[in-house]
Amino acid sequence: MQVNFSRDDIMIRIKIYLLFIPVMMVGSLKLSGQSVEFTKYNFPNNRNELSNALEYIKEGDKLYDNGPGMYHLAIDQYLKANKFNPNNALLNYKIGRCYLNDNNKSDAIKFLEKAIALDSKISYEMDYNDVNFLLARAYHLDYQFDKAITKYTDHKNSLNPERLAAEAEMLDKRVQECEFAKEMVAHPSLVFVDNLGDVVNSAYPDYRPLVLPEENMMFFTSSRENTTGGKRDSDSHYFEDVYVTYYDEGRWKLPDNSYDLNSINHDATAGISSDGTILYIYKSAGGNSLYQSMLVNSQYTLPDRLPNNINAGLKQSSASLTFDKTTLYFTSIKEDGYGGQDIYYSKKDAKDRWQNPVNIGATINTPYDEEGVFITPDGKTLYFSSNGHSTMGGFDIFKSEFKDGLWSNPENLGYPINTPDNDVFFTLSANGQRGYYSSQKKDGYGGQDLYIVTFLGTAKPMLASTHKFQLAYQNPVYSPEPAAPIDQNTVLEGVILDEVSLIPLQATIEITDNSKNELLAGFESNSNSGSYLISLKPGKNYGISVSKKDYLFHSENFNIPEDAVAKKIKKDILLKRVEVGSKIVLNNIFYDFNKATLRDESVSELDRLYKLLVETPSLKIEVSGHTDNVGSATYNQDLSERRANSVVGYLLRKGIDPNRLAFKGYGFTQPIASNDTPEGRQLNRRTEFKVLEK
Repeated sequence: MQVNFSRDDIMIRIKIYLLFIPVMMVGSLKLSGQSVEFTKYNFPNNRNELSNALEYIKEGDKLYDNGPGMYHLAIDQYLKANKFNPNNALLNYKIGRCYLNDNNKSDAIKFLEKAIALDSKISYEMDYNDVNFLLARAYHLDYQFDKAITKYTDHKNSLNPERLAAEAEMLDKRVQECEFAKEMVAHPSLVFVDNLGDVVNSAYPDYRPLVLPEENMMFFTSSRENTTGGKRDSDSHYFEDVYVTYYDEGRWKLPDNSYDLNSINHDATAGISSDGTILYIYKSAGGNSLYQSMLVNSQYTLPDRLPNNINAGLKQSSASLTFDKTTLYFTSIKEDGYGGQDIYYSKKDAKDRWQNPVNIGATINTPYDEEGVFITPDGKTLYFSSNGHSTMGGFDIFKSEFKDGLWSNPENLGYPINTPDNDVFFTLSANGQRGYYSSQKKDGYGGQDLYIVTFLGTAKPMLASTHKFQLAYQNPVYSPEPAAPIDQNTVLEGVILDEVSLIPLQATIEITDNSKNELLAGFESNSNSGSYLISLKPGKNYGISVSKKDYLFHSENFNIPEDAVAKKIKKDILLKRVEVGSKIVLNNIFYDFNKATLRDESVSELDRLYKLLVETPSLKIEVSGHTDNVGSATYNQDLSERRANSVVGYLLRKGIDPNRLAFKGYGFTQPIASNDTPEGRQLNRRTEFKVLEK
């Protein structure tokens, strides 16, 4: 039956309908914003499914309560229950909180936002509402900094006076981190950051990389399921082990942890000397202390605990040794610190003992934690991580330079090296072009991963890389402004071999700055391959000396031109055994022009010869002088003899028996190169010594 309404009736009905719309909308919003509990009342016709969902939650809670190491397993159980009932606030909260521990924070955001929409006061600890803080943290880690600031503020405004007093400083710092992160992301550094891949990295935390100078072997720390002993810590993460991987045929190989370095407790990489001969290990079983393992005959020895004055704090976790092996920088928690973990240093005394540590000072250390200390070869730049200086969030990597006896204010290495999450344990390659560190990023495989950062210098078109490391050079997006300049040195590398048999030798190598007569570094070649590698600043004249028991030392000087930045110089050295008739050139002996006066730069070389004579008391030698053919034979003969006599005179003044020394001048009668070129004449102007008796 058709009903006809008058115009007035229709208008009255429309007005009544419009009046009820707000009420209907409010009721609808309230209904959609209500958390649906897992009860028989809400699911009267799905009792079996409800029972299964409650069991999933029960199993998930057991895993959840065991700590972050079980969160990924808890998620699997929770998601099964969530599939049955996606509108429970507490379950969404738990899933979001678990995902917050994962690499991709977008899932955490999705579930936490829904939890708040269902119940803005939801919390696992019912006496403390932290859902806004967790969502703020998720936004922060997902680079949604403005949203994070809003939620941090919402959380702060919701706190009672007691909680506010406890958390205000932390929340203000989080907001500052977001503001700082916005600035860093807006002005990225000109670098490439590459994940080392799923062969090295795992679904578990991987961190603390230590790379040998040749960059063909890497130690790192991981808490994987195949850890030695298979134990889990209180947070349900597996105990740490030291792993080793090798670079071969263009890629890193599968890591291995079957070494005597590991135990059933925590064992972690802490640092390595620049020549790779001393490996520092952190061990929890020894009182959270630092140990050292020595490279002997291509094997690292069982770790020995460092002295008590080094390990006097609550925890010592990272270390870095200077090139000359006389100063150790390390992190420690001590009562005299500035708060949290600080950086300390210790120097060796004349008896080769570590002196009492000294706090590096308030310029570097903060009331928060400093970690992952690394000192560059020249001892002038310190890299470390901190969550106390201006960071994007968590730990960021900083550097400080030693100038005029003071450490400079730390400089943040910037984005994309640093992120809103933890970026820690940075080490620099020998040539300064690459760095290795650990970070938790979206492209990670699980927790912390190992990354390599390549410093690109000034902006320029990118070409296909010919370097052995495959980098993300295909990516056309990079900063149009150059990053802050990073010193890139020249790499001197080679092998030390027996001159006759060509067998690799483990020998002592010393590098001297000839302009200052200053010893820059003392280290050893690899005991297995005889290889060595050192990073040196361009634009200087250096002396290199190689010595080994039962061999004559080898020395020479060389220039590294200013334009040799980031280049490699290869210098293989053959050592001669101490035999009658053996002779070597003393390349680092210098005289004033046309005189026999020894210059100050000669002292290091003269002392090496003195040391050889002291260590071999039966040795008798002849020191000989040689010239080029410029000038008369008589003049050159006299000059060469006087120069040889100057060397002998130095040794006599040091106390060497005159019966063990002879000198002779040969003028230009024994050239070793052509006198037709400046280079040849320079080689002919030399001082030698020859073994007369051994």
